[in-house]
Amino acid sequence: MKKIMLSHGGGGEEMNSLINETIFKIFDNEILRQSNDSAILNLNGKIAFSSDSFVVTPIFFNGGDIGKIAACGTINDLAMVGASAKYLSCSLIIEEGLSIEELERVLCSLAKTCKESGVSVVCGDTKVVPKGKCDKIFINTAGIGEIVCEGVELKNLKAGAKILISGDVGRHGGVVLAAREEFELGLDLKSDCKSLKEVSLKLFSAGIKPQTMRDATRGGLSAVLNEWAKFSKFDILIFEENIKVADEVMGVCELFGFEPYELANEGTFVMAVDESQAEDALKILREFDKNAMIIGKVMDAKNERVIIENAYKSRRFLEPPKGELLPRIC
Repeated sequence: MKKIMLSHGGGGEEMNSLINETIFKIFDNEILRQSNDSAILNLNGKIAFSSDSFVVTPIFFNGGDIGKIAACGTINDLAMVGASAKYLSCSLIIEEGLSIEELERVLCSLAKTCKESGVSVVCGDTKVVPKGKCDKIFINTAGIGEIVCEGVELKNLKAGAKILISGDVGRHGGVVLAAREEFELGLDLKSDCKSLKEVSLKLFSAGIKPQTMRDATRGGLSAVLNEWAKFSKFDILIFEENIKVADEVMGVCELFGFEPYELANEGTFVMAVDESQAEDALKILREFDKNAMIIGKVMDAKNERVIIENAYKSRRFLEPPKGELLPRIC
């Protein structure tokens, strides 16, 4: 009898298999088959609806905490389908023994992030479980947003599109891994955890029409690009010298044997736009992060592969993440 393993939550092939062959199969409908970060619904006008759960450990880390991630994760999922988040729910599963001080710190962080993004927490639920039946606190959020830019869907990815990334990669995964291992990265490296609502709205208001967008969370950049390639059938070519990775993150990867493109981000997203809009989009992205870059393009060939080219023009396949990677990073 097959059982759930940690690798089923890692953002790689095992997780995709669980979602597509078990969960989607049972709940099968046309909306789920679009494989977007948020469901796009038509209720007297289009809205977006998304839900997520957060189990990150440790619950506090350099640059954020489980409360901030819970807010950003759902706000960002809505942004990635062209929606402006308006309302969130917040449900808590709290382990007996968590201090009230820690709970208040988490909730204040969540509330602050929502307030800064113009989002209201309007409903929720609280459960307390015996000590040892949870790990301090788990949070579930759901979000509703207004569609402000239509057509930002994976099905609209086209050959010739340019691929952009909004910042450097692997930062959140590197910080969380270092915190767990009590490994000193240096005072400057913080998680990239942040709301993407402002930058996405700036893109949309400037007339940028992304074909698709995705925040590079579990499985990182590699997971996003391989998902796009498999769904669209197109090959994707990426230029390695255009992808920024912090020295500290590279050090963690070398020490623990990770691929930086597979480490999670919590405030960095990937976007595909028509070639004619790529430079304008990049200019806006760099107003928010100097590490934003055009990193590649969608090819005509239909082999479902992600190809990465280094500075010496040597190419290799960027494989989808495998194994358990780094569980519980969000």
